[in-house]
Amino acid sequence: MTRLILFLATIFLLGGHAAQAQTIPSASTSKDADLKFVIYLSRHGVRSPTGKPAQYSVYSTAPWPEWDVPPGNLTAHGYRLMELFGSYDRLQLADEGLWSAKGCEDSPSVTFYADSDQRTRETGKALAEGLFPGCKVPVRSLPEGTNDPLFHPRVSDARPVNPALATAAISGRIGNNPASVTEAYRTQISALDKILATCGAAPAALQKRISLFDIPASLDPGKGEHLAEMRGPLNTASSLAENLLLEYTQGMSADQVGWGCVTGENLRSLIDLHTAATDFTLRTPAIARAQASALLDHILRSVEQAAANKQIPGAMGKPTDRALFLIGHDTNLTTIGGLLGLTWIADGRRDDTPPGGSLVFELWKDRKSGEFSVRTYFTVQTLEQMRSSAELNLSNPPQRVPVFLPGCSGKDFSCSWPAFQQTLHEAIDPLHADNP
Repeated sequence: MTRLILFLATIFLLGGHAAQAQTIPSASTSKDADLKFVIYLSRHGVRSPTGKPAQYSVYSTAPWPEWDVPPGNLTAHGYRLMELFGSYDRLQLADEGLWSAKGCEDSPSVTFYADSDQRTRETGKALAEGLFPGCKVPVRSLPEGTNDPLFHPRVSDARPVNPALATAAISGRIGNNPASVTEAYRTQISALDKILATCGAAPAALQKRISLFDIPASLDPGKGEHLAEMRGPLNTASSLAENLLLEYTQGMSADQVGWGCVTGENLRSLIDLHTAATDFTLRTPAIARAQASALLDHILRSVEQAAANKQIPGAMGKPTDRALFLIGHDTNLTTIGGLLGLTWIADGRRDDTPPGGSLVFELWKDRKSGEFSVRTYFTVQTLEQMRSSAELNLSNPPQRVPVFLPGCSGKDFSCSWPAFQQTLHEAIDPLHADNP
């Protein structure tokens, strides 16, 4: 009995680490239904920070590392990771019976559409090459530098947004006091501030820096795409923590990742700062509804087109498509999550949207009744898989977790087709959809 108790205790203690290394078994594979169509809403792969190192070095004792690509661009390592992800997607979807595991025969039944940025277009190319190597599958996008309203909704006279209302919506979540956010996350901010102050080669006495706690906290109405501007220790920490994640997933040497002070273990804690900041600024329903309704409208119409097997206005791709890949940004994943009330934990992180992460919507058809159902997942490579460029296969898969869609999902996580349509229609604001 004593040995049994010790054995169970060991399993309990190791369970948290095992959960990070294993994926939850897919609930989608069914002997009684066929997968008919799938949508991947993906973030681009690993990129360089969007600002130059000098912009961030004011907060650290030591300088931030240089990257070999311009700010905000997909790296060669990031491209390779998305190729690997695409190769795995091909294997998984073949295992689920959507298409064959090799060859170009199925490539005409897939549409890739990316935002116009370099990092999203190149991510689309990498995914396409991983899925269909040598098949030269096109990736559609608007020209470089062109704002794509699918991923970055425009504010216009026809789609007015009240920045004061967006600001009030956030304020109502933080006790009408921007400084309260700093107190709520003081422990995590302090941990990052200590890394910035003490790590690196340059002696603290030789370089002045701005502590995260020296940044005034404020919340003001925004302009354009940013409906509200939340500034302060948390939001600055959010950007810096994500930069550390990019260093780690880029595969930089251990002495470069956080100047040798950041590991996969403490990075998982630090990235909570990014998740918390985007929770307030993007998941707040009043903001998510304005930002994500157009994209969600296109997603719904694309699933409807696949179910109907006929052209539907506003749908992406062709009625004969079996897969649609939309390649955007973490902001798109976060606002869709906020609009639909979705939440997930993958690779030990709550609601994180790391490079390559995807929300997946699968359309299934019951063989007996002919009725459709929809299942939702979140999938992402682990931090260690990204760091090491690990090969992905059915024995070493990325993390894939089922996501519960409130108002729709049942105990097996599936939504009946009518309930899925109704849930999305109720979430979408017609004023901000492309097809009211």
